[in-house]
Amino acid sequence: MLNEEKLKLMTGIAIFEKAEGGRLAVVRRYYRGDYIGRSLFKGFLGYSLCWCVGLALAAFGEIEDILSIVSLTEIWDYVIGFGSWYLAGLTVYLTVLFIVRFKRYNYAARGMKVYMARLKRLEKRYEFQNRTKELGKEVRRS
Repeated sequence: MLNEEKLKLMTGIAIFEKAEGGRLAVVRRYYRGDYIGRSLFKGFLGYSLCWCVGLALAAFGEIEDILSIVSLTEIWDYVIGFGSWYLAGLTVYLTVLFIVRFKRYNYAARGMKVYMARLKRLEKRYEFQNRTKELGKEVRRS
């Protein structure tokens, strides 16, 4: 005989897993600091790579102007200028990335709490059903 309440709980849990499963996997695999640190490291590498590619493309486009610079002070000024733009952009990008990843992790952690509460509720239903069966067997033996 089917227990309607358990069936509803199991269906709700399955739907929740299907909808939020990918987001909840983050909480299962990583601690908050590890998840955010990993994302920031990947963001740093990606940003730096894109910056280098963009800088190389710009340099190839302006190769005549670059070759006409003979003064070391002018080259140093360009390096300082590009470096400051790189650091400013990197700071903004990593700050935004930190905020996004922090919020995503917190959202997933709240979802995991809901998921665990539903599983505990289902487990209690099973325990209640098992106790009821055991008591019924004891009554029949007596």
